[in-house]
This record gives sequence, C-alpha cells and structure tokens, in this order.
Amino acid sequence: MIPTLKEKYQKTVAPALRDAHGYKNPMQIPRLTKVIINMSVNTKVDKDALKAVTDDLGRISGQRPVTTKARLSISNFGLREGMPIGAKVTLRGARMYEFLDRLINVALPRIRDFRGVSAKAFDGRGNYTLGLREQTIFPEVNPDNVKKVQGMDITIVTTAETDAEARDLLKQLGMPFAS
Repeated sequence: MIPTLKEKYQKTVAPALRDAHGYKNPMQIPRLTKVIINMSVNTKVDKDALKAVTDDLGRISGQRPVTTKARLSISNFGLREGMPIGAKVTLRGARMYEFLDRLINVALPRIRDFRGVSAKAFDGRGNYTLGLREQTIFPEVNPDNVKKVQGMDITIVTTAETDAEARDLLKQLGMPFAS
C-alpha cells in the first residue's frame, strides 16, 4: 500500500513543481530523502529519562531509536565522553511519508495557539529543521504516562538545491508555514 502523502507527491506535487520551475529531467524535481527525529535528555539528573525518551520516540516513529552518546567531555556540563545523551531515528521510504502525514495533519494542529511553522528554518541547502516543545502532541503518546515533557528536533532532508525549491516542495505537501 502506498502512503497517501507519497501518492499526493507523485500525482500532483511533482508535476506542479516541474511546471513551476521548468525542470527538463524528472530527476531534477525535488523530493524527500529522509526525516531525522532527535530527542536529547539530561541523564545525569534522571537515570530513567533515557528509557522514557526511547519509548516515546519508538511509539512516535514506529521504529526503534538509536541511543546517541557524547563525543566530547565538557566538564562545565558534567558531561563525559561516551555518556548516553539522547536518542534519534532516521526514517526513509513509506515510514517517512506516514510520519510526515501524521505530523502535518494530526500533530501540528494539536499545538496550542498554532499559527504555522517558521518559513526561515532552512539551512541554505534545501533541508528544513523544526523544533517541537513537547512530545504529547502526537496521538501515540499517552499524556498520563509522561513524567517529563520533552522536546524534539525534526529535520526534513530533501534533494532540493535551494531553500526556495524546498519551501515550495513542503508547501505543496501541506506544511503549514506561517505567513
């Protein structure tokens, strides 16, 4: 079964981008490559926080997260090299499209006083990073079981050459940018 967002991309978004930007080769049309979800946690204060974060991230993404470890020792933060500091998931293919569909249509509208995501969070190479303040906006996470509200970073990697092309791609897919 093809995810609905992928079907939308193939049937309406790709032809619209080809016509708008005048691409001659179908491989020039910007497309989504991967989505990376990252959550960091202070394991020095709470030992069980890392397990809670990995459980929530696994429920949200539908994939088992990888534990990230500190690369450097920073004494001011009480951080040692090799200490677990968070978890991340890289989504590709059907899971990526299903996650983005849930993010755009279910999770983002559940944010209180939501007026759209920032249109300035592009990195100059066509990738978009979105920061969320809490994981409870996803319906997979039960707010009653959450001990500490945790934020996350979501990076959407595209094949677009410029930020304008990537913004156009995400806007066509339904990303609610603030005006």
